[in-house]
Amino acid sequence: MTAQGGLRYVYAVCRPFAAALQAQLTGVAGVPPGLLRHHGLVAVVSTVPEGDFAEEPLRDHLEDLDWLAATARAHQGVVDALTTVTTPLPLRPATVFRDDSGVRTMMEAREADFLHTLDRLEGRVEWGVMLYADPPEQPPPPAAEEFARVLHERLSGRAEDSRLHPPQNATLSGVSGQNLLNAAYLVSRAASEEFVELVDRTKDEAPAMRVELTGPWAAYSFTELITEPVTGPSDSTPGTSPSSRRSASGAP
Repeated sequence: MTAQGGLRYVYAVCRPFAAALQAQLTGVAGVPPGLLRHHGLVAVVSTVPEGDFAEEPLRDHLEDLDWLAATARAHQGVVDALTTVTTPLPLRPATVFRDDSGVRTMMEAREADFLHTLDRLEGRVEWGVMLYADPPEQPPPPAAEEFARVLHERLSGRAEDSRLHPPQNATLSGVSGQNLLNAAYLVSRAASEEFVELVDRTKDEAPAMRVELTGPWAAYSFTELITEPVTGPSDSTPGTSPSSRRSASGAP
């Protein structure tokens, strides 16, 4: 595939897969995604206009929260669709290259890392868990902080890996309550039902607090090194940060 009158936007990298994506699936700028194969990897890509995604206009767009949120939602929609048919490694929203050659160069440079991470994440998904003190208190009572610690330890015991993210700012997120726990858990698909049941059982243990579960997601929180942007002669721009992607798209 060659970029005709546009740049190459990359959603994710994965292994070749046989299942078809949804027929009506569209991505950023309303364009259906396509597949770009290189050795034992596939990049999921689409063509986006230079007027929005070249370095200078994109830098301006990244200050526009509405534009950023819409782009992140479209990006995540493609990644979510991929998650139903394979194990994707999502790249940062707004990661673009000048042409197919730039995408292949990126895959060539990171081939070993991509394959290693895909092996580690195969058959696994990410679940996000938020704990809120409701109503918020400043500072939270010790019992709430202790419950957050115990909950994280309990859920980590049922997960293969976990990540603690910074608490969300209520002013920015628009979510009521004080965020005491913002965590991601890597769980095998086979164990996901049991993990969800465990989270559900905790919801009655602390009436003054609120537990929220999101997922299953692609393993966004467990591909940090992989999703750092590549710079080079055919790379147009890095992209948004993982924290911007999570807050704009609604991911954990």
